[in-house]
Amino acid sequence: MSDLLSIGASGISAYKTALSAISDNVANSETPGFARRSTTQREQVASLPMNPTYRPGTIFAGTQITAITRAYDQFRDKEVHAASAEAGRADARARWLETAESAMDDGDTGMGARLTAFFNAADALAADPSGALPRRAFLQALDQTASAFRSAAQGLATTADGIARDAQSNVDAVNGNLEALAKLNLALRRSEPGTGAHASLLDERDRLVDAVSSRLNVDATFGENGTVTLKLAGNSQSSLVSGVTANPIAVAVAGNGGLTMFATVDGGTHAIALPGGTIGGLIDAAATVADRRASINAIATDFATTINTWSAGGLDAAGNPGAPLLTVGTPAAATMALAISDPDGVPAASTDGATVTANGNLIALQGLRAGGAEDRLAGLIAGHAQATAAARTEADVTGTRRDGALASRDAVTGIDLDREAAELIRFQQAYNASARIIQVARETMQSILDLF
Repeated sequence: MSDLLSIGASGISAYKTALSAISDNVANSETPGFARRSTTQREQVASLPMNPTYRPGTIFAGTQITAITRAYDQFRDKEVHAASAEAGRADARARWLETAESAMDDGDTGMGARLTAFFNAADALAADPSGALPRRAFLQALDQTASAFRSAAQGLATTADGIARDAQSNVDAVNGNLEALAKLNLALRRSEPGTGAHASLLDERDRLVDAVSSRLNVDATFGENGTVTLKLAGNSQSSLVSGVTANPIAVAVAGNGGLTMFATVDGGTHAIALPGGTIGGLIDAAATVADRRASINAIATDFATTINTWSAGGLDAAGNPGAPLLTVGTPAAATMALAISDPDGVPAASTDGATVTANGNLIALQGLRAGGAEDRLAGLIAGHAQATAAARTEADVTGTRRDGALASRDAVTGIDLDREAAELIRFQQAYNASARIIQVARETMQSILDLF
């Protein structure tokens, strides 16, 4: 009779644990990073005592829960990490290239439009070289061109600063996650596998690895009790997390806004060229913006030199050699400014030594237009627009791959409420059956006692 009671009691205990696991599943069905819990169950046996009549043996003594396990697929998990790194890199690169495209401004107030307006103003002045209004319009158009260069330079500088801040923010987030993973490894070593607490620690481990993998392309390997070791993908000598030690990463900003990431490799700190993830995308974007800034500065320098050289070859309204019309410093685009304000200082005329042509120098200016700043800027802006469009397409494609990888993993680790409802009914019935066993044992025992 005591065996019947113990069998019922074991069922009550086992199915209570199973019902608790289902309850956790339902309660956390929308919780990010929560993996479905299930219970591993087996029969409980008891040894028969030795006696002259019977041989030693075992008898059924109920049931027991041996472990609470969580749904997990290491191959789908690795696919999520790789896809997240690709999507993070592409998205960060596309986002900042779009910002740089806005800073370069291909609209009516941009550098290209202002250059075109300047040359058009020169044409208008050539038709009326002695007119005061065309001279003022010429200087105004040149001043607006210089302002457009300054605005673009400031916009790209702001973009570079934003990329650097974004990179530092992501580096800080990664370092925080690495430190948390190192502490989590210690907790996993001390935790008993197969318990609900251990499963919760594994959930947090996977959440942190996911967070790191979106910012860096990493390889994760798992050891005893679920502890994790993190390295940079494709670099087996690197170390991000090893045991209870976390090795932080760092990012350095160059004078031109370019970024370099540093990580621990072979026990020392080394620059990492292609880290992948969001940080890798930011490094790519920073390099592109630095290149655009250098190109615009080169165009600004050449344009100012061309205009000032052209001015020196002409005569102003008083018949004096033309003075420099533009000043540039370092960097050229950010410091370009109009050097004169007197319309009579515009060197419209030219001379061959004996004859003065009132609009001769303005006509010569048109010959400098082909292949100059206007064409170079148009090529630069068009090339950047194409690069931005390609980056956005890549971001869309990699984002789709990441979403597919997440959906594939969720098919294994996610919560299906219909399935949980079916399991709930099954374990409730088993729980009620175990309770009925105890009731039958009690009633049987009472009937036996009533015989005396």
